[in-house]
Amino acid sequence: MVLLHGFPQHWWAWRHQITALADAGHRVAAMDLRGSGASDKTPRGYDTTTLAADVGGVVRALGASRAVVVGQGLGGQVAWAMPALEPATTVAVGVLSAAPPTAAPLAALAPRHVVSHRHTVGLQLPLVAGRRLRGELVPELLARWAGPGWPGAAEAQRYAAAMSTPWASRAAVERHRWEVRSPLRRDGRRLRAALERPLSVPVLQLHGELDGLLPPRAARPPAAWAGPQHRFEVLPGVGHFLAEEAPAVVTARLLAWLAEVLPSR
Repeated sequence: MVLLHGFPQHWWAWRHQITALADAGHRVAAMDLRGSGASDKTPRGYDTTTLAADVGGVVRALGASRAVVVGQGLGGQVAWAMPALEPATTVAVGVLSAAPPTAAPLAALAPRHVVSHRHTVGLQLPLVAGRRLRGELVPELLARWAGPGWPGAAEAQRYAAAMSTPWASRAAVERHRWEVRSPLRRDGRRLRAALERPLSVPVLQLHGELDGLLPPRAARPPAAWAGPQHRFEVLPGVGHFLAEEAPAVVTARLLAWLAEVLPSR
């Protein structure tokens, strides 16, 4: 299993699940996506195609040929793309708090969610965005997108410190700039066409009822695209950062789902 964190997080977001999944007999890797945590902060390569190739490379580097890929937020966007971009690697996909590539989420946002997306505009200005990410923006986003009572001081401090490491904020800015610009370019249109092909692998999709970035109705994919092996569940009382806000529930859902999609274990 490969676990992919969201923005503005790193591998630590999965700390509650790693040991439980390993104790159940799964080989688990929680990786830092390119530009986050302890990964390389490269000048480029923050597009979904490259990030998916990074995941496939990690799977092979760990001596495996195929994996279940589970992602949260930004990691969920990469997980959605794995069956199309890395089909030989992908056994099944788990997605937390991320809209499918077929969605037009802005059309389904309530006013408070539109406000939550304003950071994307600010992150198009690299110098200003970098300063804000190294300052107050990370704790602000965590609190705005989460449900009540999260994050605690430890989470806010940990993620703010990680974003303050050299070049981490620039990497985050580059990802957000790519998201805005790619639909207008030829390579972005080719990627969307690839991602709009119906899924052929099992998918577990979990979404928080109180997600401050994306409401559940904007995250549910079309049935014809998701296919009969897709399961969608809304978790009550929690926001965007499910693996940390409701760790026991997320772990239980993942283990039950894995028992179904990997029956030979």
